[in-house]
Amino acid sequence: MSILNPKLPLFVDLDGTVIKTDLMFESILQLFKKNPLAIFLIPLWLLKGRAYLKHQLAQRVEIAVDLLPLNTEFIAYLRTQEAEGRDIILISASNQLPVRQVSNHLSLFIDAIGSDADHNLKSENKLRRIQALISKNSFAYAGNSSADLPVWIAAEEVLMVNCSAALESQLGDKTKTVTRFDPAPAFLAKFWQAMRPHQWLKNGLIFLPLILSHQIDQVGLLLQAVIGFISFSLCASSVYLLNDLLDLNSDRQHQSKYSRPFASGELSLGYGFLGAPALLFAAILVALLLPGEFLSVLLTYWLLTCAYSLFLKKIFLLDVLVLAVLYTLRIVAGSAAISVVTTNWLFAFSMALFLGLAIVKRYTELSNLQALGKTASEGRAYNTGHLKFLSVLGAVAGLTAVLVFTFYINAPDITRLYSTPAILWLICPLLLYLLGRIWLLAYRGKLNEDPVLFAITDRRSQLITLMCGLMIWIAI
Repeated sequence: MSILNPKLPLFVDLDGTVIKTDLMFESILQLFKKNPLAIFLIPLWLLKGRAYLKHQLAQRVEIAVDLLPLNTEFIAYLRTQEAEGRDIILISASNQLPVRQVSNHLSLFIDAIGSDADHNLKSENKLRRIQALISKNSFAYAGNSSADLPVWIAAEEVLMVNCSAALESQLGDKTKTVTRFDPAPAFLAKFWQAMRPHQWLKNGLIFLPLILSHQIDQVGLLLQAVIGFISFSLCASSVYLLNDLLDLNSDRQHQSKYSRPFASGELSLGYGFLGAPALLFAAILVALLLPGEFLSVLLTYWLLTCAYSLFLKKIFLLDVLVLAVLYTLRIVAGSAAISVVTTNWLFAFSMALFLGLAIVKRYTELSNLQALGKTASEGRAYNTGHLKFLSVLGAVAGLTAVLVFTFYINAPDITRLYSTPAILWLICPLLLYLLGRIWLLAYRGKLNEDPVLFAITDRRSQLITLMCGLMIWIAI
């Protein structure tokens, strides 16, 4: 390679350096979404080497390179260097096909070099390729991982992108010039964020059977409910990680979800690959402390949520029905945790209530899209033409929930649990007010896209919930 510029030729890594993510992990996720059974081919391909695995993935999936998160500070530097006429070469262990696509998209590099089916351009292999290209001339190299250490040591100029302090200490003082870009974010903070602990509030439904069976004062049963809450929360976080992994492209196009740790590239996809099964395993271990029926409900919830993430959420109306079922399963889990039988009226009320709230969620998403001048929801079967239909269906579902609650109040096996069951009728106007307010805020565009979380965290909604609890206590 002839050097026309007095500046050292700059060789640049791709994964974690130009982009914040890893193309191999991105490709595996795309393959899994396209054909879940194809995932079993990956170990067979890997037996022939990582280069062969990447080659097979590149032949089967297409990466949306325009959506990949970039290390913006480093990209700005590259644009400055390119404008000054510096020779910049993209060289990556990723397969040649997506490497070339990224290069074409960014228009920064004079050449793009990737792995083929037989050679994985990583670590020493990458160094040998660089040395073959420049003969004995000096070069600069930008990378981000420990695999880049051999290349950095041989380079005249080192550029460290998205690197931790520990990695910088491994490099030591073996090079002449070190420049740093886009410091790595704190892993634990981003992983905790990806677990979405604020969503655990929804798992408070597990305590509902304990409350309605009037056994909240039983310490043993309360402890079992707490254990169930912990297990379900770990399971839910496992699902959140998996869902975020599968929704990378749609999240990157969303007005608020683009900042999620995996979508933004602030958290490596590898942590999701390991974290999702680890959290599920932890949830199962905790569930073993409870009756066996609880574990069955827990696994049913996990499997149904996985099915929802893969394909059920793409089916019109079925997606909101599944969301209602998932909320109701929390109540079923609460019953299983303390071994009580919950009335069918409660399950019917839960289904109607959460169906209505799930529809509000879709309505709000579409309203936000309409405000942005868009007409269709990415990865969903909805468009802005469904707004009126959803508003009517959601209102009907909410009214049905209140109607079912009136039947619950009048059921003979329920009235026996209360000394003055007539007081429970006061809950009906409170429910109507709560649901009406949620819909009013949705119409005005002032509602968060998760109405359940809104209802849990909104002060007025909290007050209504406390008043409902007070009515139940007085009725007892």
